[in-house]
Amino acid sequence: MSLVAPLNNPSIEIQEMNERVFNFSAGPAVLPLPVLEMAQAELLSFSSAGASVLEISHRSSHFQEILQTAKQQLARLLGIDDQYRILFMQGGSRLQFSMVPMNLLQGSSRSAGYVLTGSWGRKARDEAEREGKVHVLWDGQSTRYDRLPRDDQLEFNDDSAYVHITSNETIEGVQFGSEPDTGEIPLVCDASSDFLSRPLTINKYGLLYACAQKNAGPAGVTLVVIREDILQENQSSFSLPGYLNYREHINNDSLYNTPPTFGIYLVGLIANWILEEIGGLEKMAALNQEKAQLLYDVIDQSEGFFHGHATCESRSSMNVTFRLADSEVEKRFLEQAEGNGLCSLKGHRSVGGIRASIYNAMPREGVVSLRDFMWDFAQQNG
Repeated sequence: MSLVAPLNNPSIEIQEMNERVFNFSAGPAVLPLPVLEMAQAELLSFSSAGASVLEISHRSSHFQEILQTAKQQLARLLGIDDQYRILFMQGGSRLQFSMVPMNLLQGSSRSAGYVLTGSWGRKARDEAEREGKVHVLWDGQSTRYDRLPRDDQLEFNDDSAYVHITSNETIEGVQFGSEPDTGEIPLVCDASSDFLSRPLTINKYGLLYACAQKNAGPAGVTLVVIREDILQENQSSFSLPGYLNYREHINNDSLYNTPPTFGIYLVGLIANWILEEIGGLEKMAALNQEKAQLLYDVIDQSEGFFHGHATCESRSSMNVTFRLADSEVEKRFLEQAEGNGLCSLKGHRSVGGIRASIYNAMPREGVVSLRDFMWDFAQQNG
């Protein structure tokens, strides 16, 4: 018996697509519907290649078009100049936690400063300690990572190899409103969960990295934006294994190994969507802030029924985190929300609670639906 039905068999009925839910997952996260539709339209044959983007060689002229277009669109969005290189890699932020200190700290007599504003910053610090000297500039653990440091709480050592921050902590729902001023010390940023959600002053960064599965693309591709001159200061990176050496990826234009071709293709489509359909990062940021405020207003006006985790001045526009009175009420909230097409709202397994991830592609109507559900639930259970 054949396990594969012929593609041209007219008797095969194509199942109608199920209605899409509002997906509040922290990642892999919702993708823009126009991007999914474009990928669907081009899936069988990309441009004049006569083959799927999933099939064409990463050395082909067709993929070169995809790669260079994605880089150009990202450079336009972020205002990136010739000092910086855009790299497409794999391994997620977990690999970057190690690659950053391997390339910038390993073998150096200097130390790196880490600002710990949540769970992912701590994990980055833990990996850096395997490679060299690390000092913690600030740690919000005493208040359960519900806030960011004030400017006067950060003292930078001029001899630091770099300073590392996490711009948005997905688990705790806290986000830097602006970059700390590190002076001449290179600022390194894990921007995984708010990359492409707002404008950046890119020249404040020495290196910025982001796993793509929040705002920029699908799981499997990681973006690194690096100011090339910061690699010149640490010659020990010449002895690193090839894949772990940023120089190799720069020299090979992200083609040191077979790259995540389909992921890069989708990153390019998303960058184009932000540019052409949204109107750029400033408009994207305004939309995101409006969506977040809809939910924070409910929390603030619920008379304690919903308890927000982050302090007001540190709240994230990407991940709205809160709790209800007890675990049974939270369980009922999650069950009823899913029954209303509001899915993946359960908080991270390490902290529990509720987390609404409202990334770029989450439509405003999805956030309005969640807001209305929250009001109704509070009235019925308060």
